Amino acid sequence: MAGALIGGDFLGKNITVLGAAFKPDSDDVRDSPALNVAAAMHLKGSYVRMHDPKAISNARFGFPTLTYCDDVQEACRNADLIVLATEWDEYRNLDPVALRSTVRTPTLLDTRNALDAELWTSAGWRVYGLGRGHLNV
Repeated sequence: MAGALIGGDFLGKNITVLGAAFKPDSDDVRDSPALNVAAAMHLKGSYVRMHDPKAISNARFGFPTLTYCDDVQEACRNADLIVLATEWDEYRNLDPVALRSTVRTPTLLDTRNALDAELWTSAGWRVYGLGRGHLNV
């Protein structure tokens, strides 16, 4: 689905993955789908930035070729796509209006269906929920 949201070609695209841990409030990245997906997009030629409030150290150890950011705004800078992979409260509380000025293309793939799609679309974002499709209302 991520490929379709960025026009089918990962080469040269900036993709931000929010959340590396397999669940919120954890630093456990064992068998983390987020890291596996991020690594696959990286291998297809995209520039992947990851952010996670607690799991960055463990993620860096397991996937050293990805780029890790301590700040959400920095992770999202010039993004062509943001993928919400872990439903941290920090991400639920993001301001979509402020974040829109940071990204190149305001497109969000919410793999956890954790964000308020109406709030994000009213801020000018294209929002897609895994299993729910296009959520622009």
